[in-house]
Amino acid sequence: MKKVLYSLLGLFLVIVLVSLFFLDLNKDKKNDLEKVRLAEVAHTIFYAPQYVALHQGYFEEEGLDIELTLASGADKVTAAVLSGDVDIGFCGSEATIYVYNGGEKDYLKTFAQLTKRDGTFLVSREEIDNFTLEDLKGKTVIGGRQGGMPEMTFEWALRQNGIDPKNDLNIDTSVAFAAMSGAFIGGQGDFVTLFDDSARE
Repeated sequence: MKKVLYSLLGLFLVIVLVSLFFLDLNKDKKNDLEKVRLAEVAHTIFYAPQYVALHQGYFEEEGLDIELTLASGADKVTAAVLSGDVDIGFCGSEATIYVYNGGEKDYLKTFAQLTKRDGTFLVSREEIDNFTLEDLKGKTVIGGRQGGMPEMTFEWALRQNGIDPKNDLNIDTSVAFAAMSGAFIGGQGDFVTLFDDSARE
């Protein structure tokens, strides 16, 4: 009986030691990764390749430990990069221009294009059959931060379709990026421009 007990105890000890050895190897492997702190402007389907790469461990295979945070709005992403809270920010390139034009010595550098199109959707309070941009005339649209990429792209799209964004409708730029869906749900505006994550609410 003692032999069986000693054998079981020895086997248990071997299992524990082997487990600790492999845990320590994984810890060392994780410590060998270069940490990159990344702030994104919004959780959006446009960044799907990044989410797949994170989930599948592709960054770790390349020696990177990605710490992803959400900083709603290009101004927040820019502040996070400039303060050193993150290493890289995903946001519209307008932030780079504003910081540079502001005379900052430590300005941002745009080094990649992640998307080819703007990722916002125009959401209506009421269902409209056969919608055209003409339906925006005389209406109020929560458009985002003035000078932000989504708002500037929206104005560009209106102009391309013969609508004057200053005189044909009211574009409300007073609502912070992170508060746009909440303001719209609360009754503000006839339309709102939202990224796909907020448009689903």
